[in-house]
Amino acid sequence: MYGGWRLLQNRLPTKTNLAVRGILQTDAALCVAGCGQVESANHLFISCSSCVPLWQQLRHWLGFVGADTNIGADHLVQFTHMVGVGKVKRLFLQLIWLLCAWVLWNERNNRLFNNVITDVPRLLDKIKSLSLAWLTAKKAMFVFGTHRWWSSPLACLGIG
Repeated sequence: MYGGWRLLQNRLPTKTNLAVRGILQTDAALCVAGCGQVESANHLFISCSSCVPLWQQLRHWLGFVGADTNIGADHLVQFTHMVGVGKVKRLFLQLIWLLCAWVLWNERNNRLFNNVITDVPRLLDKIKSLSLAWLTAKKAMFVFGTHRWWSSPLACLGIG
């Protein structure tokens, strides 16, 4: 949760934050995705044209629709309440939201430091694989395989 806290508190070393601290020149603070916008946390994780399709595909995988807000904390709250109430659903959606943010941060770093760009379907596959791996590690009786998980995650958890 440490990384999630840093994201929600705007404490990640984004280019904007580095420029504010005098580590980067202001003119070097543009988003690594090449969209021409300044790389702030809200932009990088929520509104950048390279991440918006991932959030859309993620919601489609989970079986719900919705509009996004451009503020990280509001986005998290909205995302975790889209499929109704219930502690288990909220906790699962928090996990998925944080996992998506983690995948986006790693994608940003791969673009910046390795000049490697991963397409959105592969990023979604990472989220699916990592969430399944986490669940199978935490729940010894999780009996659903990859195909079932990738097609219907909420039903696998009994919360769909």
